[in-house]
Amino acid sequence: MNAPPPSNTQAERTEVLYGVNNTTNEILNFLSSAKTKMDICADYSWPSVAMGVDLFKKALLNIKDRGIKARFVTDITKNNLEYCKEALKIGELRHLVGIKGNFALSEKEYMASATLQEATPLQQVVYSNVKEILEQQQYVFDTFWDKSIPAEQKIKELEQGLAPDGIEVIHNSSKAQDLYFDIVKSAKEEILLIFPTPNAFIRQENMGVIRAVIEKSEKSNVKARILMPAHNLTENSVQTLRRRDQYRHGNIDIRYIEVTSGNKATILLADRKVSLVMELKDDSNMTFNEAIGLSTFSSSAAGVLSYVSIFESLWKQTELYERVKESNKLLEEANEQLKLHDKMQKEFINIAAHELRTPLQPIISTVGIIRSRKASMKEYQLDDSLDMITRSAERLKQLSSDILDITKIESQLFKLNKEKFNLNDLLSKIVQDYKNQIAKTKMNIKLLFRCSENTILVEADKNRITQVISNLLRNAIKFTKKGDGTISIEVRKIEVEGEEPMSGQRFVMISVKDTGSGIHPDILPRLFEKFASKSFQGTGLGLFISRTIVEAHGGKIWLEDNDNNLQREGATFSFTLPVISNQEYISQQQQPSEVPDK
Repeated sequence: MNAPPPSNTQAERTEVLYGVNNTTNEILNFLSSAKTKMDICADYSWPSVAMGVDLFKKALLNIKDRGIKARFVTDITKNNLEYCKEALKIGELRHLVGIKGNFALSEKEYMASATLQEATPLQQVVYSNVKEILEQQQYVFDTFWDKSIPAEQKIKELEQGLAPDGIEVIHNSSKAQDLYFDIVKSAKEEILLIFPTPNAFIRQENMGVIRAVIEKSEKSNVKARILMPAHNLTENSVQTLRRRDQYRHGNIDIRYIEVTSGNKATILLADRKVSLVMELKDDSNMTFNEAIGLSTFSSSAAGVLSYVSIFESLWKQTELYERVKESNKLLEEANEQLKLHDKMQKEFINIAAHELRTPLQPIISTVGIIRSRKASMKEYQLDDSLDMITRSAERLKQLSSDILDITKIESQLFKLNKEKFNLNDLLSKIVQDYKNQIAKTKMNIKLLFRCSENTILVEADKNRITQVISNLLRNAIKFTKKGDGTISIEVRKIEVEGEEPMSGQRFVMISVKDTGSGIHPDILPRLFEKFASKSFQGTGLGLFISRTIVEAHGGKIWLEDNDNNLQREGATFSFTLPVISNQEYISQQQQPSEVPDK
C-alpha cells in the first residue's frame, strides 16, 4: 500500500520535537489531520500509552467516530491485555511477538518515537511528511501486518491459558527493566528472587524493585522469598525490610546464601509460571542498564520449573545451614558446660579432700594426746579435747550429709516430710542453739532475732527448714570479719503481687543478714549452683541444697548485698515459704473424737 503524496501547499519537512507539551500537541495534530487511514506499529508498551493517556485515547476514539480506517500492530501480553481490548474497539488489532519500533502513518504524514513508557506522554518524537519516508515506512508496516496474527486469537489464548510456551532473549536492558517490573506487578501468589551479589540487591533497591515487591506483598498478599549474600552494605536495608514486614503481614522472607563464582545472574520467578534471568555484566556499575547483559524471559514450563528447582534447593540449603549452625552452637554450649562441670568437680574433689582432712587431723591428734597423757590431764583439759573431737566429728557428719543430699537430688529421690507448725518456735530454738555455740567459741558476734508476729504457721519439712536456716547461719558466722560483728534474723509476712499463678498468695520471708566480708564476685554468677566455692572455704553444696529445699516447698531464695552509707558490707540471704491461716490450722486440728448420738 502506497501513501498518497503530500499536498503541494504543505512544504516537506522532517524534524525532531522535544518536550511533553510539544510532542503531545504534534501527536494530537497528527491524529486529527488523518483523512482516510491510520496505521500504528508499536511494542508491548504502546497499548497502555494509547489507552492510558486520556488525550491520546480521546483522539483515537475521534478517529473511529470520523470513520477513519485504523490498523494496529503490537505485542499483546498478559500485562497489556485490557488495554488491547480497548484498542480493538477502535480499529483492527493484530499481534506480533517481540515487535520493535514505534511509528504511525496517515495518508500524508509519518510520526515515530524511539521509546515508550507505560501510560506516560512522550518526551520526544520524529515527524516527517516526506514522500520517500512515508513509502518506506508503509512497506515496513505492511510487512509486519502480514506476519502478525489477529488480536482475537492471541487474547483468547491468554485468557484461556492456551498461550504457547515461549523463550525470548532480550538484548535491550531497558526492555528487560520494564519487563522486570511487569513480572513483579503481575504476580498473583508468589515472587521468588535470587540476587547473586550484594550490589545486585542494592541496584534493585535503588531502581525501586524492592519497593514494588513490598507493595505487592502488602496490597495483594503476595508471598515473596529472597535469596542473597549477607553483607554489611545491605544489612540495614534487610533488617528494616524484615521489621516492616513482620509488623505488617509477614509475607516477605529473606535468607542468606554464599557468593559463588557460578551464579552470575539475577533470577526472578513469578507464580512458578514465568522467569526472567538477567546476566551480570559489570557488578561494579551501580546503574542497572550498565550492569546487566543479556536477559532471558521464559514462559516455558520446563524452563521455569528448572529455575524453581534451583531456588528451592538453595532455600533448603539455608535451612540445613541454619540447623547445622544452631546444632554447632548447642554443641559448643554443651561442651562449655561439660568443661565447667568438670572444673567444678575437680574443685569439689580438692575442697572435699581438704574438708575431710581438716576435721580428721585434730581428731587423730587429740585422741593420741588423750591416750598418751590421760593419767596427767586435768578435767578441763579433757573437756576441751572432747569438745574439739565433737566439733570435728560434726563437720564430718555435715559433709557426709551434704553429699548424701546431693546424691538424692541427682537421683530424684529427694522428698519432703511436711507437717504444720509455728515457724517462730522453730526459729527461736535454732537461734538459741547458735547463740550457745557462739558463746563457746568466744567470738564477739551478736545474734539478733526479730519477728513481726508471734505465730506464723507453715506446712513444711521441719528438719529441712532447720537445715536451710543452719546453712545460712553457718555461712554468716564463717564470713563475719574476725569473729566480730552482727547477724540478724528477720521474719515477716508478705503477699505476692503480679506473679501468676501465685498472685495474692501469702508468704513468710526469712532474712539472714550479716556484717561480714560479703560474697566473692567470682562466685556470684553461680552462687546457688553445685560446688560454688572460693578456695577452701567450704564444699559449695550448702546453698545448692538450700535452694532445692526452698523451691520444693514452693518458695524462692535469693541474695542481696548490704548497702551501708554507700559502703557495701556483708550480705543478706532471704527465702520465702507459703503460710497457712490460723483458722485453717485450728480447723484442721479439731477432729471429732466420736460420732454424736442422733
